[in-house]
Amino acid sequence: MAKIVVGVDGSEPSKDALRWALEEARLRNAELVAVHAWQPVAAIPEPGPAPGFDMVNVLPEVEEAAERLVNAVVDEVAGDDRTVQRIAREGRTVEVLADAAQDADLLVVGSRGVGGFRALLLGSVSQQLAHHAPCPLLIHRRAD
Repeated sequence: MAKIVVGVDGSEPSKDALRWALEEARLRNAELVAVHAWQPVAAIPEPGPAPGFDMVNVLPEVEEAAERLVNAVVDEVAGDDRTVQRIAREGRTVEVLADAAQDADLLVVGSRGVGGFRALLLGSVSQQLAHHAPCPLLIHRRAD
């Protein structure tokens, strides 16, 4: 069976990419895997943890929040479609997506994610995946 992996981060471009990937998976009768990458450092204020901060006790909460995010995004876009596999994995986004797509027929990402540079045509993740994806990559950009 064909497999499509799509990156989701809660941004509108990632939701658009998921909508496109969902339709493509239906057309190809392919397995669809929605992947969200998370890093615990994003939850820690600079310049570092406060005195008494216990990273071990915080990690499960951050992981649960990442799982809730991927579930909420898939539920919003796909409704009650329970055939979409949902994965929240710790790590750098490019590495997590590339790893998840090792045996995929297609990797789909939005043109930009939650980063702050809206004027750019491509975000850093989509740009890096264009060079490092282990399978064909589709960078979905909404037609305005």
